Amino acid sequence: MTIRELLHTTEHRPWKIPTETWQFYQEWNKAIFLHWQVEFSELKKFVPEELEIDLFDGKPWISVVAFTMEKIRPKNLPSFPPISDFDEVNIRTYVKSNHKAGVYFLSMEGGKKISCKVARSISQLPYRFSRMKRTEHRYESNNTEFNDKLDIQFAIGKAITEKTALETWLTERYALFQDTEKSINQFEIHHLEWPINEMDLKALEIDYPRLNQLIEGKPHSFQYSEGVKVIAWGKREKAKSDHINPQ
Repeated sequence: MTIRELLHTTEHRPWKIPTETWQFYQEWNKAIFLHWQVEFSELKKFVPEELEIDLFDGKPWISVVAFTMEKIRPKNLPSFPPISDFDEVNIRTYVKSNHKAGVYFLSMEGGKKISCKVARSISQLPYRFSRMKRTEHRYESNNTEFNDKLDIQFAIGKAITEKTALETWLTERYALFQDTEKSINQFEIHHLEWPINEMDLKALEIDYPRLNQLIEGKPHSFQYSEGVKVIAWGKREKAKSDHINPQ
């Protein structure tokens, strides 16, 4: 699918794509989704007060998403694989800002130091370097500075042809919000609906000390996806004082 075709396939979106020119292309490939239902009072400790925690049937969720970022590039430049291709693990939760639903990252890790440095400088997203290794049925990440460890062993199952309401709520997000000292930054994105497969979780070792009260036991939901092609728009900054959180 061409970028033009991608930009004109919008029926699945909850709101129209931005009118401004897009700025970045990227692919999020071979993605592993692990989801936990969590307690609101514990999650609230990690989310800026300016953002509203989004709920599904009255409960918040967090997700660990492990994938391979590929072909990331500015609109008018080619990708450069030594920087544009890297493994990534992020831990996210689900939030709203001014009635627009998106994600907020509790942790972002990349498998290349230079890629993390470039991504931080351009986006102000909280990328940090972790050593990562993946094979066909295993994904490993280790960060000695934070003592964070992740080891997923899995098998890919059959395609899911009809998503549940929860699966759609967890995967179909077209904005992300991240905080700085003075502002909440919003990023709009666009992609086709995630194609997802069932996944057999053979083994899971996960230890993020500061988040261990949230990530407990076996995930309540998990899936695999071959990936999506993504268009992203530039950062929009909004002063924290301009945000109203109804919670």
